[in-house]
Amino acid sequence: MDTALREKLESIHQQNVLRFYDQLNSESQKKLESQLRALDLDHIAELAETQVKEKAALPLPKNIEPAKAYPREADAQHRGLYHDAEKRGHELLRQGKIGAFLVAGGQGTRLGYDGPKGEYPVTPVKHKPLFQVFAEQLRAYGRDSGKSIPWYIMTSTVNDAPTRAFFKKHNYFGYSPGDIFFFEQGMMPAFSMNGEMLLGAKDSLALSPDGHGGSLSALNRSGALEDMRKRGVEHLSYFQVDNPLVHTIDPLFLGLHDLTGSEMSSKTIPKATALEKVGNFVIGDGKLQVIEYSDLPEQLALQTNSDGTLRFNAGSIAIHAVRRTFVERLNQSGRLELPWHRAEKKVPYIDENGKEVKPDKPNAVKLEQFVFDAIPLAKNPIVYTTDRAEEFSPVKNAEGVDSPATSKRDQTRRAARWLESAGIEIAKKNGEPDAEIEISPLFATSAPQLRTRKLPMQRVGSGEKTYIEG
Repeated sequence: MDTALREKLESIHQQNVLRFYDQLNSESQKKLESQLRALDLDHIAELAETQVKEKAALPLPKNIEPAKAYPREADAQHRGLYHDAEKRGHELLRQGKIGAFLVAGGQGTRLGYDGPKGEYPVTPVKHKPLFQVFAEQLRAYGRDSGKSIPWYIMTSTVNDAPTRAFFKKHNYFGYSPGDIFFFEQGMMPAFSMNGEMLLGAKDSLALSPDGHGGSLSALNRSGALEDMRKRGVEHLSYFQVDNPLVHTIDPLFLGLHDLTGSEMSSKTIPKATALEKVGNFVIGDGKLQVIEYSDLPEQLALQTNSDGTLRFNAGSIAIHAVRRTFVERLNQSGRLELPWHRAEKKVPYIDENGKEVKPDKPNAVKLEQFVFDAIPLAKNPIVYTTDRAEEFSPVKNAEGVDSPATSKRDQTRRAARWLESAGIEIAKKNGEPDAEIEISPLFATSAPQLRTRKLPMQRVGSGEKTYIEG
């Protein structure tokens, strides 16, 4: 190790990470050095003082008002704009100005699956993995617009190699490999409560992903932004890996984002309950932003309008449209200027004697950045209302709410609604579809498109497993 790196670590009081360095073989020494060189050590020193040793809570805005969202269906006021927006969205797709951005760094651990979450089989009939659901949607939109959609996939250090291998094994689910750009999320060290970086092994820092907000710096660091510039991509359709109902591309939403001059647009759904664990879109001190469910004062969350509806009812579901030039601007200084969120966690570490310690109570601070914190920095950010039943049923937990079972139920419900809108009779039991139904995105990506297709049946009977393929 060169003297400069040692001296730098000493100057910021982080030399403790080198205490086993001289015992390591050359390969392990290189591993630790590469982790350290990947960090902005001046920034690490600053964060240790301001975010770790201090519990710097993010201040809430003084004045918090409900956000105004564009309605899902065009009313008289918006009819002309929505017509133009949908037309503009399709035009952007034909011109190759839209890219897809999938945040897929997570593992399937909570689902009992040992591997990247995107590999998890999620559809009700064919048990397609999440990656395939998204790939087929994007292929369909590319086919219909006559222009393949560049697909940017952010992985993590843990799942990058397995994700690439999975795509290769499945022939990229019919996607052109040249139109998929894999890149890794940034990592941040865990800190002891006194601000020292922890070792996870003698040759490794205790690292964890830097949060979905870090995706905006990873786009820059990885060369994905440069790839977008070369291809002429102007907007990214951002979505996360755990939601198989997501519309990976929504021409109306993307067109609205473009025509309103928004740098970052978001989709919202009405909350299921006042205290649902989703972020809340609000106007805070005059700026559109998201306040986490845990941070929004309960008396505000419970407020109702005169008709009994929730006053703060715009839930965040991590679906965004982002202008490329905005991401470039956020990265201009060389450091993504988003706030850091501090969490105290139980983090296994190597103590000064080289022994692994598995703590039974929080012993460390992890720092993350959240992508929605970019919204107040954007010019003219907008929020558009979508429908939970149409577009949001994530797979997060092995059982209960947001589980594979509830997501498959919701996928079948949506498929049944689409078919009913096309005149197909669906057998019901206690008001629910009494069948398992799956529609390939290559056959139809929406109910209106489905209605233009020739359907292979007139009725779906009780107990049937129905798959409509493209």
